[in-house]
Amino acid sequence: MLGMPAACDAAGSLNFVEGTRREDDVKRFSVRLVIVLAVIAAAILYCIPTFRPEIWPHNKINLGLDLQGGMHLVLAVDTAKAVESAVERSYQDLRELVRKNQIQAVSPERPSPTRILVRVQGRENIEKFKGILEKELRELKISAQTPDPDTYVATMELPGAEADQIKKLAVDQALETIRNRVDQFGVSEPDIRRQGDDRILIQLPGIQDTQRAKDLIGRTALLEFKLVDESRDVNTALQGSVPPGSEVLYKVDEDAATKRTSRTPFLLKKTTLLTGASLTDARVQIDSQYGEPYVSIEFDRKGARAFERITGENVGKRLAIVLDNKVYSAPTIQEKIGGGKARITGRFTMEEARDLAIALRAGALPAPVTVLEERTVGPSLGYDSIRQGMFAMAVGGALLLLFMALYYKLSGLLADFEVLLNIVLTAAGLAAFGATLTLPGIAGTILSVGMALDNNILIYERIREELRLGKTPRGAVDSGFDRATLTILDANVTTLIAAAVLYQFGTGPVRGFAVTLSLGVVASIFTAVVVSRLVFDYILNTQKVKTISI
Repeated sequence: MLGMPAACDAAGSLNFVEGTRREDDVKRFSVRLVIVLAVIAAAILYCIPTFRPEIWPHNKINLGLDLQGGMHLVLAVDTAKAVESAVERSYQDLRELVRKNQIQAVSPERPSPTRILVRVQGRENIEKFKGILEKELRELKISAQTPDPDTYVATMELPGAEADQIKKLAVDQALETIRNRVDQFGVSEPDIRRQGDDRILIQLPGIQDTQRAKDLIGRTALLEFKLVDESRDVNTALQGSVPPGSEVLYKVDEDAATKRTSRTPFLLKKTTLLTGASLTDARVQIDSQYGEPYVSIEFDRKGARAFERITGENVGKRLAIVLDNKVYSAPTIQEKIGGGKARITGRFTMEEARDLAIALRAGALPAPVTVLEERTVGPSLGYDSIRQGMFAMAVGGALLLLFMALYYKLSGLLADFEVLLNIVLTAAGLAAFGATLTLPGIAGTILSVGMALDNNILIYERIREELRLGKTPRGAVDSGFDRATLTILDANVTTLIAAAVLYQFGTGPVRGFAVTLSLGVVASIFTAVVVSRLVFDYILNTQKVKTISI
């Protein structure tokens, strides 16, 4: 009698524990079901714009140069010109400092593009000049000088380390400037990177007007304001009598109807009063009087003050607006111009004005660039690549799906469904992150499909082994997933590490492979460990199964 209540209590406690455990299992199952359905819904949502953009015009999968065609360029940066420009700036600074400090009997010259030769007469002038060099122009190296105390003759140039640094910075700045121009040009997923010491590789997918893109990328866009030299007739200068400190540049006009060009010479002073380095904005506007587009430019505070000073000191003179050694206009300064605004006119078409504004906003290239290699990939070649890649994926995938269905029966069909879901998740990841699908990327997707099936095979073989040991279907499934999950995670994490290294140190095609491989690996872990376990749990919880079709 005393034992009966105890037995009843034990049975009641057991039933209570089992009921509590069942409720916990149901809660965990519900949470996992919601997560899986949310992920699948989000994946489908992100895939819709790629195939049906009219339904939801959001981010779609970007195709690389090898799939949708486009433009491939290799540019060489003339780094020697960057060094010459640096020496020219130092030369102009030297002339300005000599003038401001009123040093007499000084004659700086440029015997070569990278050297400055200076002759100074008189000990007092020599001392002043040396003080300027020590205080203001310490970047110049004095490579030769005379010992005469009354005559100072010195040759100055940039040190080797300084010249190398200027060359490196010129390539870096050119890379950034070109990237800014391409971004404003509106190319989706461009590939722009440094190649070697002085080369830049550019791949522009989907570009149709290749000549326009090449002109925009290669334009130096060096904007300068120079005074017109009216001390001598330009025709006299053209005959070989160019005054010292002046140069002849041309304004090029093209007749819209006949397409004929005319060149108008201008005699300009070499001294640059203001450059485009002070620009903050450049926009296309339409002239209300003539209806022609022009480029409106705006300077920063420092540039606005300089422009106001220049126009105030030169009222009545002509100020030429020079871009890449071409004169665009040379209006007469009527009065001092404040506000830091000006306009560039030149009978532009709307497209030419827009490209000029883009180049000015992005900044001038620090040195000229030349095209070493140019290839244009047609969209038909890209279409063939997609068709062949998809055909290879379909054939390989069909064989794998057939094998899984025959070998693992209903469980194999579940694995087949997970493979299709894996492809959808990978595509959704490409669209969500704005990544680019390339031909190597398709190969990465095919590889990830094989790895997804590998994950399922590891789980299924472990479940088979547990069933052979005499475990129940529930026990075999639990043990199979628990023991195989660690193996799956270990194998896939090492693959992710390898893909991360490929992405970090690889080039464009290698990166495309790494991106799709990484997305496919993450998707395969999710489908094998989460989705597959969810389906097995549902069947075991809702159906009284005695065997598993595996």
